[in-house]
Amino acid sequence: PSRGTVVLASAEAPYLGIQIALDFSIMQEMVEELDMSPLTSRKARARGAFVLDLNPQLLDCTQRAINLLEIPEAIPRLYPGIMREVCYWLLTGPEGSQISEIMMMANGQNQKIVQAIHTLRDKLRETVQVEGLAVAANMSQATFHRQFKSITGITPLAYQKQLRLHEARRVLIFRGATVESAARDVGYASVSQFSREYSRMFGRSPRRDAQSWKSTPAAAVHE
Repeated sequence: PSRGTVVLASAEAPYLGIQIALDFSIMQEMVEELDMSPLTSRKARARGAFVLDLNPQLLDCTQRAINLLEIPEAIPRLYPGIMREVCYWLLTGPEGSQISEIMMMANGQNQKIVQAIHTLRDKLRETVQVEGLAVAANMSQATFHRQFKSITGITPLAYQKQLRLHEARRVLIFRGATVESAARDVGYASVSQFSREYSRMFGRSPRRDAQSWKSTPAAAVHE
């Protein structure tokens, strides 16, 4: 799960973004055609997300996909071809091995962990029992913890805490929420506990963090 926020945009210089959902079956076919073997080194495990610059070929695919929005009847006939191109250029690019590894994560136990991550996100404000997540994933608690940490780098409860604190920071900065309401909105019963954990994660108290961000030039543009 991830969130993004545009902080620099205006009528004169608008921000344009596009999200393309990769077709797993096409990506899998391309992985097999390119004979890409999964990574074996634990140090080279796939990251959950990363940033890369689009090359001219990917930009061309993106532009053609956008153009198809003007011709809806052509989408089912032409878009699969564009998707094949997108998959090819991603897999043959500098992050191709990482993308291939992410595709491998869509099966087996890893997929069950991904489903648990979505549960933590969807039930952000609720107290989620790890035992219940393990049962839903059909794993023992020990195996579930090990698999979860291998993918995210942290435990399930620590992961949910990070989700809560990031969401609280978002509502503090962009919605002008009070510390008390932000804590309550993300499931904290104790404001003092929320403030302590927020300070440990972001390096300053919720109130000071929000005030500091609002004084930056980026905030002025956003407002």
